[in-house]
Amino acid sequence: MVTFKQVVDCGSFTQAARELKHSKSFVSGEINKLESRLGVRLLNRTTRQLSLTHAGELYYRRCQNIILEAQQIEQQLTGQQHSPQGNLRVSCPVSFALAHIRPILGEYMTLYPEVIVELELNDQLVDVVADGFDLVLRASAELDDSSLVSRKLTDVETVTIAAPDYLQQWGTPSSPDELGQHRTINFRSSINQNIWQYQDQSGRQSTVKVNSHLLTNSAEMELAMCIAGQGIARVPKLVLNNEIEQRVLVQLFSDFRPEFTDIYLIYPNRKYLPSKVRSFIDFLIDKLGR
Repeated sequence: MVTFKQVVDCGSFTQAARELKHSKSFVSGEINKLESRLGVRLLNRTTRQLSLTHAGELYYRRCQNIILEAQQIEQQLTGQQHSPQGNLRVSCPVSFALAHIRPILGEYMTLYPEVIVELELNDQLVDVVADGFDLVLRASAELDDSSLVSRKLTDVETVTIAAPDYLQQWGTPSSPDELGQHRTINFRSSINQNIWQYQDQSGRQSTVKVNSHLLTNSAEMELAMCIAGQGIARVPKLVLNNEIEQRVLVQLFSDFRPEFTDIYLIYPNRKYLPSKVRSFIDFLIDKLGR
């Protein structure tokens, strides 16, 4: 595994052999044995260059973490300190990243210059392990049962909104119980995507099943379609840009208690987290945690 990673990092068998202090034939033989054992081709070889296959790219990503974790375990056992370094792959909802991660990311990069941050803005439900992420931030009222580690970071206020044109055509619901009679724009998720919950000022819980006229994995698209009068939406308040104040949109049920969506940190259940992941988690908790 170490030999394979070195070949990829160097881009050639010859340079990898120099770094590993082995012969080129030994390095080539190790790669052949690895591919034979795995039953897949990891590298495409030509006389001029090497390139990773799809399987090779996935294997390389996991190798990086495994090798680094092994090094860190040794360093922890021997009392050595290890500064965060290497590629850190993070997935984060678009709106939350722009509103909260963007203002502080530069500070983290200054603190840890040897960490290369790969930040993917994505409102889809990604697979932490299969997609090769070190850390995923996910907005959800609840999470699927999982072997992954999940830790609440913070929460964001959500609001129920509609355009004046929609309310003029379809009427204004006086309570959440009337939402079942309306067209709604909903965020697509695997967990209770058609169930909206509210609490009145006395604490009484209302659970409403809504009829989704549009399902999307983008809060920005929800907002745009709501402004276009296509239905009632419930979106994070940080998506808005003064549309309520400017009366482009109307906030519904403002006499109810504020609604919140939790933001979770999700990462593989490993006893020894790579220092690059631990440093980023600690940084986010320090800056954004409640």
